Amino acid sequence: MQDTFNTTEMRPITEGSQTARDILYHVFRALQDKGYDPIAQLVGFVLTGDPTYITSHNSARSMICRLERDEILEELVRFYISNNFTA
Repeated sequence: MQDTFNTTEMRPITEGSQTARDILYHVFRALQDKGYDPIAQLVGFVLTGDPTYITSHNSARSMICRLERDEILEELVRFYISNNFTA
């Protein structure tokens, strides 16, 4: 007999080992393909968390939703620092 009183924990299905950088690049290209300004759309998404700023073209929306907004900001800051400052 199955125990129906325990909570079932859902874990996201991992599809490959895509990094935040890979996902951002994919989303950027999908936004460009559809004629959107990728910078404006990504800023809108990061500020609001509203996934409708991201096109569903090429699964971009579902991919960006795999990331937390702080992960996106961390990747953007890391990229900016590594490309604009020397140690």
